Amino acid sequence: MAWFYLVLAGLLEIVWAVAMKQSAGFTRPLPTAVMVVGMVASFWLLAVAMRTLPLGTSYTVWVGIGAVGAFLLGIVLFGEPATPARVTAAALILAGIITMKLAS
Repeated sequence: MAWFYLVLAGLLEIVWAVAMKQSAGFTRPLPTAVMVVGMVASFWLLAVAMRTLPLGTSYTVWVGIGAVGAFLLGIVLFGEPATPARVTAAALILAGIITMKLAS
């Protein structure tokens, strides 16, 4: 169950990162509220997952899910570039997440 909470926390990290971008520097109330709720929920689920999982594994996987997800949504939603170097970097982060899971 801890892994479920951790993955959900990572997905919520993506939500709050995108909402932060859409908040336009906290000038738009709805995206700002979504960001705050997503952030609190993400941190709470991370803390719940850390009751069972090691700190290093939990934090690395959480950050990795958020980073790769935000990278992908940046490309899809905001037209950010998908250069070979950026895609390679995201693939390496994903490989690290998988390796952490297998090593735990």
